[in-house]
Amino acid sequence: MPTGQFMNRSYIELPGSVASEILQKAQESSAIMRLARKVALPGDGSTIPMITGDPVADWVTETGTKPVDKPTLGKKVMQAHKLAVIVPFSNEFKRDRARLFEECIRRLPNALGKKFDTTCFFGPANALANFDDLSTATKQALDGVGSTVYGGLVAADTDISEHGGIVNGYVFSPQGRGVLLGALDSTNRPIFVPTVHDGGVNMILGAPTYFAQSAYKAGAAAAGSDPAIPDVIGFAGDWDHAMWGTVEGVKIDISDEATLVYKDELEQDVTINLWQQNMFAVRAEIEVGFVAEVAYFNALTRAHS
Repeated sequence: MPTGQFMNRSYIELPGSVASEILQKAQESSAIMRLARKVALPGDGSTIPMITGDPVADWVTETGTKPVDKPTLGKKVMQAHKLAVIVPFSNEFKRDRARLFEECIRRLPNALGKKFDTTCFFGPANALANFDDLSTATKQALDGVGSTVYGGLVAADTDISEHGGIVNGYVFSPQGRGVLLGALDSTNRPIFVPTVHDGGVNMILGAPTYFAQSAYKAGAAAAGSDPAIPDVIGFAGDWDHAMWGTVEGVKIDISDEATLVYKDELEQDVTINLWQQNMFAVRAEIEVGFVAEVAYFNALTRAHS
């Protein structure tokens, strides 16, 4: 995707409703944003209290002194980081504003939501200060026949419960969806029966299930003395122990006089001069943060093929 700085900006005004819809669609396309709790995030970051223990009640007599207890609190610092994407368009979209708005709403939210999820699941390429990820979560294998798949899910549920959590949501990649649909019991009947409505698996062990391409990370085959690295195909977790926040929502900027630079398939720099090529570009950016207690999450894997 093209990136670069805008020079000689020439603005085209977009209605505020379009930016709001882009944010809404980004949240809908992001599994993390749907499952984790949303909190207000100031521009300079925020210290978020995380409950690490619950208060305990006790029995008392009619006139006895009532027990006093308080939950154990931890603290996490959530810091806002800028996530952005630039998409070039042909000038014909400028003549048809309705079509432009439709394309912005169609293209931009998925790019923002997918990158946010990928970073939260597997970490950024370069470290982001006070931005958590689930890359170090305990791994549970869903390999083999159906009973092994089911056993791996039970093992994840058990591990999270032993840390004091309750699994209340799963995120699977399309590759993980295939693993679930292919899981059979001892009589060769599917363990996870897809719904007639959408052909998917909406609930696992009583918890809602979402599907997102961002929940997949390819592993690697064994090489020499290095063991094989399994594919990550999804995550199970207690999402009450994860939070995300945004500063101002999605900001939109449009230019028809900028020069964009992006990498092609060969990682070579390619330059686009918008004015020269009768094009313009839309830049969408959002400042977001994410914090989580990793002990309340498990990564679900399969053997790398």
